[in-house]
Amino acid sequence: MDRELAPEVVRQSRTRTYTIALVALVGVAVALYFFRNALKTSVEASRIRTATAEVGPVENSLNATGEVIPAYEQIITSPIRASIRQVLLTPGTQVKPGQAILDLDKSLTIIDYEKMQDQLALKRNSIDQLRMKLNKNLFDAEADDQIKSLNINRLKAELEDTRRLLKVGGRTQEDVTRAENNLRIAELEKTKLENDLTYNRQSMGTSLKETTLQAQIEEKNLKELDHKLKQANIVADRPGVLTWVNENIGSAVNEGEMLAKLADLGSFRVEGSCSDVYADQVKTGLPVIVKINESNLRGMITQVKPSVKNGVVQFVVQLDDNRHSSLRPNMKVEVFVVTSQTAKAVRVANGPAFKGKKRQFIYVMNAKGVAERRDVETGLSNFDFVEVRSGIQPGEKVIITDLSEYEHLQEITIENRSNE
Repeated sequence: MDRELAPEVVRQSRTRTYTIALVALVGVAVALYFFRNALKTSVEASRIRTATAEVGPVENSLNATGEVIPAYEQIITSPIRASIRQVLLTPGTQVKPGQAILDLDKSLTIIDYEKMQDQLALKRNSIDQLRMKLNKNLFDAEADDQIKSLNINRLKAELEDTRRLLKVGGRTQEDVTRAENNLRIAELEKTKLENDLTYNRQSMGTSLKETTLQAQIEEKNLKELDHKLKQANIVADRPGVLTWVNENIGSAVNEGEMLAKLADLGSFRVEGSCSDVYADQVKTGLPVIVKINESNLRGMITQVKPSVKNGVVQFVVQLDDNRHSSLRPNMKVEVFVVTSQTAKAVRVANGPAFKGKKRQFIYVMNAKGVAERRDVETGLSNFDFVEVRSGIQPGEKVIITDLSEYEHLQEITIENRSNE
């Protein structure tokens, strides 16, 4: 049978229970205190960068890469089949108009030129022979026609005599018929001779014209070869810098084979490339910003290459200031293609805090020097600015340093610690 506990025992038990509960409460309070202090993490001011929100234009751009190349680069090719005898200038040399670059061995082409001269002389001689032959044939035909005219006149006289003698009985009707036939035959032969004479006159001009045209073609070929021989003196026709020269002395080069490259380093353009993901956005006429060191150069896309190679779209940029002092050939640059723009927007300088999301948390400094977390909506962006459509007002100071490790905090204290 249970017995009732003594009052002293009950009191001791309650005291122990209360003591344990009190210790537990104190422990929880201490933990909450330290946890709350942990949540109120502060950041040194030297670790952050801030930017003031303002109203201004914002351009949306996509990133690309580019290479600076001379706006004009002349490719000098061999006009004839020859061999390289001597290299007079090396790549990197500044050249002036009229300055020789290469010396070619033109002996084979000179031999061909002399052959063509002889062939043209033979053709001209054959024209003279043909003209003499045609003149002789024409003279003979005219002489035969005159002889035939005299013969017809004689036959006409004989026919008249035969007819008179027939009346007096000195000739028969058969003699008259025979004389008439001879006259008719002579007249037909004369008609044939006159037709041949007309044909000879016409064919003479045609034959001479055909042969003359052949001679003119050979003469033009000779002039063309003469022009190529003059061009075979490989000289610069404008000022520039040699970027490449075929330095293989003694090697044979065919007509049209490249011998040298001459660039004008006074003006430049940019050949850009970007991922084919943006192929439908990259179009001719779009404005472009080219970033060179600390300089931003404006330009425009003048050409988009029709084919995609290895997942890359290539395009050509014409710079507004293509003679800028920062431009160097083969320089790698950042290219930003402007796809859209807003004239008036609340904008903040771009920085690591912006992750490219439409909605995200950003910390804004208040009057007390405390950074408050804001939920903002972003819009257009480029390498300079980000458009903020909601959540920030013009004039507010925004932290653009990446503070994503503190994004669970509503407020962050910014501490200004002076160096000791």
